[in-house]
Amino acid sequence: MKTLLIIDVQNDFMPSGSLPVPHGDQIVPLINSIQNNFDLVLATQDWHPKDHISFASNHNGKSNFEVIELHGQLQTLWPDHCVNGTLGADFHQDLNTENFEAIFRKGTDKTIDSYSAFYDNGHLKSTGLTGYLKEKGVTELFLCGLAADICVYFSIIDAFNEGFDCTFIEDASKALDNDGFEKLKKEMIHKGIKIVNSESLL
Repeated sequence: MKTLLIIDVQNDFMPSGSLPVPHGDQIVPLINSIQNNFDLVLATQDWHPKDHISFASNHNGKSNFEVIELHGQLQTLWPDHCVNGTLGADFHQDLNTENFEAIFRKGTDKTIDSYSAFYDNGHLKSTGLTGYLKEKGVTELFLCGLAADICVYFSIIDAFNEGFDCTFIEDASKALDNDGFEKLKKEMIHKGIKIVNSESLL
């Protein structure tokens, strides 16, 4: 079953949002154009409580994008974003959500961040996505969304490690740090993860 997983196409990651991904809004029409070419379409949402541990505002004296150590791991401190129930956590208004069979929310535990669609950053808690996909008989997974170098990347790596045949749709994704993402793309290619553009899926 050919499956599309759309990562975090939410208002707070758009150019006018609290944690903007450059040109993040440009991927919306591309994602809309390819959805009908898949048997199954799924999406994720960052869905944080307002007291989430990854927010710089919840650490006295700390600034946005400062890196600290939490639970033995490095943690980037982010601007408040995608707080559950807020407009910033909603999908972009032009994103076609009619084909979404399920939405998986992540980052709901205030004590740990969760970039991947599959696990929190400590791999302590599963979102249930792997089981859902395997019950559906999914073997081939195409991923796109925001941000390419963070939540999309970690989702792809986890999906690959869970045994799925993974393809990254590059032009339907945007990175927060393009230079850093070039290194991550090389890593993906080395692992055997395919990289395509949306026009090849039409």
